Amino acid sequence: MDGRAPALAVHLGAWCRAEGHRLESPAPGLAEPPVAVVVRGDRDDERWMTATRAGAPGDVVRRPPPEWGLAARGALVEAGGPEPMFDLDDRDLLWADVAPRLYAHAAARQWDPAMAIPWNEPFQVPDEVEAAVVQVMTYLTENEQAALIVPARFLGRIHPHFREVVQLLAVQVADEARHMEIFTRRALLRHDELGTSSAGGRASLFALVEETDFALASFLLSVLGEGSFVDLLAFLERHAPDPVTRRVAWLAMQDERRHVLFGVAHLAQHAKADPKVRDRLRAAIERRYDALRDTAGLNAEVFDSLVLLAAGGWSPEQIETGYARVQRLEADMDQGRRRRLERLGFPADEAEALSALHTRNFM
Repeated sequence: MDGRAPALAVHLGAWCRAEGHRLESPAPGLAEPPVAVVVRGDRDDERWMTATRAGAPGDVVRRPPPEWGLAARGALVEAGGPEPMFDLDDRDLLWADVAPRLYAHAAARQWDPAMAIPWNEPFQVPDEVEAAVVQVMTYLTENEQAALIVPARFLGRIHPHFREVVQLLAVQVADEARHMEIFTRRALLRHDELGTSSAGGRASLFALVEETDFALASFLLSVLGEGSFVDLLAFLERHAPDPVTRRVAWLAMQDERRHVLFGVAHLAQHAKADPKVRDRLRAAIERRYDALRDTAGLNAEVFDSLVLLAAGGWSPEQIETGYARVQRLEADMDQGRRRRLERLGFPADEAEALSALHTRNFM
């Protein structure tokens, strides 16, 4: 076969690959060399004899080779294709046995912000309490923006062989996008402006965003930050002054629990395969603590707003009760962090010390 169309070789090559034939270079020495030579092939030719399976559909290998690339797990991979590099390609770093079940749960539990929340349900709260809700929702939105960026930046680096992990993190990104929407919408439900964003809070969140190591980022975000965030959302659901705030907190809490579960599960398997990873996790907490040592932590507006929401009013007795409830919240956050650290293999006394170093900004 010969031809003179400039793009013939490109299109012919694609056709040959699809049909199992081989495209050869023109034979040298011809006065008018052909553009291409097609050699008829079948599934017994060398190209197919060197094809390999990308594992089995239900089997996750330790380290998939680059040549599997974007092939579906279990597919027959023809030799000669591109070999994209996915630097996150180690099962011990990424995988958790619970990942497929968590993804199935996450896919089944997606909800529509417009339908799942009673935005139009009437309620009355004092102006100062509504202002506290606005400030807390502003704070939550800021935190969720960071919680979206962290998993999103790793998605393109994970080998597609670990597809359930990719799917789970993609849903996590979608979860955080919904949380940003509902927190912002609740803040603006009765007010025209959002609350205050503190410099210390942004510094704390940026320490999460700039972490480029997958294990450390997952540890700081999911095990420590989002774990404490679950306690905060439970607190808000319990003390919400209106049905919209209560529903917003409850829905976000269900999603965040799933994020924490995956973070703890895959890091526990990682630590079991490589006990030295705990040294890196410990160092990550200490580095972040040192970096944020001179920041103010949780801004006063957010703290005072939490006290007021828990108090339900301005009387001295109510404020005293609200303050005690926020102190209890911080103790619950500490206990939760210690339990998760112990799950990763840290001794109880070390878990206590490391939890105490966690950012005062909660996330």
